[in-house]
Amino acid sequence: MTNIHSGRLREAISAFSQVRVLVIGDLIVDHFIWGTVTRISPEAPVPVVNVTHDNLLLGGSANVLHNVTALGGGGASCGVIGDDDLGRRLLALLAALPSSAEGIVRLPGRPTTIKTRIVAQGQQVVRFDRESAAPVSGEALASIAEFIRRNLASFQAVVVSDYAKGVITPELMALIRQELALHPGIPLVIDPKPCQPERFRGAAIITPNHHEAEQLSGIRITDEASLTAAGEKLISLLDSQAVLITRGEAGMALFERERPLITIPTVAKEVFDVTGAGDTVIAALALGLAAGLSFAEAATVANLAAGIVVGKIGTAVVTQNELLRAIP
Repeated sequence: MTNIHSGRLREAISAFSQVRVLVIGDLIVDHFIWGTVTRISPEAPVPVVNVTHDNLLLGGSANVLHNVTALGGGGASCGVIGDDDLGRRLLALLAALPSSAEGIVRLPGRPTTIKTRIVAQGQQVVRFDRESAAPVSGEALASIAEFIRRNLASFQAVVVSDYAKGVITPELMALIRQELALHPGIPLVIDPKPCQPERFRGAAIITPNHHEAEQLSGIRITDEASLTAAGEKLISLLDSQAVLITRGEAGMALFERERPLITIPTVAKEVFDVTGAGDTVIAALALGLAAGLSFAEAATVANLAAGIVVGKIGTAVVTQNELLRAIP
């Protein structure tokens, strides 16, 4: 990474305030229950958690937007929630951000997705989810489509955050590509789930993790040769300009058309919690690209952001100042 200049990264990060990102995807509430464990239940071989407090945080695509705004950018969220109390609480959390919730559709009869994690002594004990992953269609899809058509020109990047909860359908992706064809300067950045990979054709860059890359490519990644084969296959299969495979402690691997593999070593000093780290990566990556950075430069910024966020417990974000301080 000798060709990456620190001054250029700082200049781009400082310019994030001029960037607006449209985040389309699955809106989730992350519920954390915090406590301590001092004994095992006499009823079953499970820990007894003495609850001290709990909190609700933005998760899924809502956490991507939270990261975008924490990093200094602006934006809007587009997706669906239930017409329920939890949906209202999610909207209240979003209202605290410098962003718009106009693209969010409330669906009667559909629960707002919530992931509840019980954490004791800094370790996650169990997680349970309440959700509907039924594909979004009909009037809800039409409302999302209308919002995108009406507002796309006011953004400098589009993020698709797919958590397989029913929002990112083939129909919606086709519409996004159709609208972006009218605005070729806006990069499409996708954090994909492996099902129906043909949905994701034509992105500027996709960001699967190691296991998702294996599933999407059908190649088991065990060494640099298989990693390269998987990355090159994904670029061809999905007709994307680039693929960034996030690999945990092994860092990141960036593939671009007709260019050699670039490996980016992790910068995390300590890893406490990887919850939401992918959201941080894609937020920083999209902001970097919108601010004029190359794929390699934006990936370097995303890697620095990931190294910061995994050192925090719970669904966390990285601030613009933290990111600036992390540049060597």
